[in-house]
Amino acid sequence: MKSSLFAFLFIFALACSTKIETQETPSQLSGNPLFEGWYADPEGVVFGDEYWIYPTFSARYKDQLHFDAFSSKDLVTWEKHERILDTAAIQWARQAMWAPAAIEKGGKYFLFFSANDIQTTERPSYDPNNDINHFGGIGIAVADNPGGPFKDYLGKPLLSEFYNGAQPIDQFVFRDVDGTHYFFYGGWGHCNLGKLNADFTGFEPWEDGELFHEITPEGYVEGPFMFLRNGTYYLMWSEGGWTNESYKVAYAMADSPTGPFERVGTILERDSIATGAGHNSVIQKPNSDDWYMVYHRRPIPNEDRDHRVTCIDVMEFNEDGTIKPIVMTFEGVKANPID
Repeated sequence: MKSSLFAFLFIFALACSTKIETQETPSQLSGNPLFEGWYADPEGVVFGDEYWIYPTFSARYKDQLHFDAFSSKDLVTWEKHERILDTAAIQWARQAMWAPAAIEKGGKYFLFFSANDIQTTERPSYDPNNDINHFGGIGIAVADNPGGPFKDYLGKPLLSEFYNGAQPIDQFVFRDVDGTHYFFYGGWGHCNLGKLNADFTGFEPWEDGELFHEITPEGYVEGPFMFLRNGTYYLMWSEGGWTNESYKVAYAMADSPTGPFERVGTILERDSIATGAGHNSVIQKPNSDDWYMVYHRRPIPNEDRDHRVTCIDVMEFNEDGTIKPIVMTFEGVKANPID
């Protein structure tokens, strides 16, 4: 009898201790920001069984001379890949390297980026005595691995001219289901759309002979991004001013990657956690309906123009396909390895 009672108490105690241990072990979360340092304009992408984020090194233009990248197997633990590209490899880039966007094609990894903050003579920001912003635009680099090192692909900008009033910055390459590579870009309140040629050395003209069509939706300022879900094309962009708390993200939905794009609404903006939330991208876990928004925001209190951090939060949809407003968190997201 005593031995039976002892066995019962032992099993009961073991069960209780196991239960307590389970309760005290928190779910593994990424936390926000995702990694240390000032980083903005993050592009999230999946290569193989890894998540990758390519952000802007957030600093004064004269110090924005390189890119770091970050990779993760589960969205929680991130590895830093330092200086995957810098001005030693891109000799025409002299300042303001920002907004990288990566894509794989034919076993190669292509990194698109903006450089020099190119201006026109009509803009008040044009400095006739400083030729740094007289030439530049959107460049492209290539590597054998997503972590680089990347090298200049063309030896010159892919795009340096101004079309439809759009500053050649903030590019995003979207590969459609038919293999077409659509090229979205543009600052100064104008969004252009083109089609990359097969070897990424230039652009294929549209049927009317033009290289770029303007597709600017209402409220657009910069930072276009596109993804496809259940046959619907979602175009996202940033509104407001990138240097202040007005920065936010809005979106449109269309049946085609070429639009038309009518503004649906705002889905990311300032709240009690942070301000200046914008210039986003979207990550989908392959073969699932798990979606995440990757973006930058300004911590409160915000003490500097370039104090921006990269964060991730869950993105969810309503039954009609519209996107629910993004809830910014300090916790981030749960671990979600790619199968």
